[in-house]
Amino acid sequence: MSQVPEPGKSDRNVRWASTMSGYAGPVRLAHADSSARIDRPNAAGGADDGADDGADGADGGAARGPLDREAREEREEGFLAPGATRAVGGGERARAEEPDAWRTCFERDRDRILHAPSFRRLAGKTQVFVFPLDHQRTRLTHALEVAQVATAIARTCRLNVALTEAIALGHDCGHGPGGHASEDALDPFLPGGFDHAPWGAHVSLAPLNLCAQTSDGIANHSWSRPAPSSPEGEVVSWADRVAYVCHDWEDAVLTGIVSPRQLPPLVRDVCGERRSAQLSAFIHGVVAATLRTGQVGMEEDAAEALSAFRACNYERIYLREASVRQGEAVIHVLRALVEHFADRPHLMADTSGHPSPDVLAGSQQALLAAVTYVAGMTDRFAFRQAVALLGWDPEKLPVGVGS
Repeated sequence: MSQVPEPGKSDRNVRWASTMSGYAGPVRLAHADSSARIDRPNAAGGADDGADDGADGADGGAARGPLDREAREEREEGFLAPGATRAVGGGERARAEEPDAWRTCFERDRDRILHAPSFRRLAGKTQVFVFPLDHQRTRLTHALEVAQVATAIARTCRLNVALTEAIALGHDCGHGPGGHASEDALDPFLPGGFDHAPWGAHVSLAPLNLCAQTSDGIANHSWSRPAPSSPEGEVVSWADRVAYVCHDWEDAVLTGIVSPRQLPPLVRDVCGERRSAQLSAFIHGVVAATLRTGQVGMEEDAAEALSAFRACNYERIYLREASVRQGEAVIHVLRALVEHFADRPHLMADTSGHPSPDVLAGSQQALLAAVTYVAGMTDRFAFRQAVALLGWDPEKLPVGVGS
């Protein structure tokens, strides 16, 4: 019988501890048996020995040099389609910034969004089902799937992939807790109402100082908004609809809300019954139409199938009685939280955990701060706050499918 290891002294922990500093070599290595190698670029961009065997094509040895920001910007000029958005220096930002040595301006935007708290909080925000089961989508997984669809289209059409990915990852960062019902909940508190698209671009992600093209694509990704100014933004508009129509149906099938047999015949005929086939058909529809006409759109047969698919989702998923009740519960909770914090603004904390600015309770400034605070909450945090601060009856909170 083997001995029980001392706390913190298991074989696994000892192995992990042994890798603490890596391994010695010409540089510090992650693996003791590392054998992967690349040619060492020199200052002129060629390989270490100065030889050029022509294997790199027209660029010769230069292709093996560091591919820094300026080199990639030059490549964009020859690679991207006419009309595609080019990265230029530090980017067109509200606050001017020095260019990064290695990343284009849109690559920096993508990285900033990926590391932003508002992006991470999407993991705790409803896509369709509150308190999703293990394999159901959240707003975060939705954003990732939109990015996959959008970049597949952009790459094939020779558009700016980094800009497309940045818009796709950030497009829903303005969503409040509880899904689209949060927009109805927050509407009365703002002149002109609450729209997650411009809210995400101009409030949630404002501290990131994103490029104008990135912010525009996020603010205008919804079809009810003005068209984005870039083809990359329009691609994300299509990718968003394609992704949510397909994966919301799949989630509803897996929870037993709908049956695959209820899929409209048009959708089945054009796109098939599996999500992979549906995504492939819709992506092909956008790529084919865009390359054929030069305008970002979708071929007619695929567009009709997508419309029928979305209408089916509305009838059988989004507007079913349980969804409507869920939305009503979300509205009541969020409006009560906004009113509570607008009257008690000093209970709110900013993202650094410090007290909120000195505002007068009940003022318009306090109300705007309360909307901003509540809109940023995850589902669980919002509902727990309602119970803890408002004495909300847990029985009147939104209920998940598996509850």
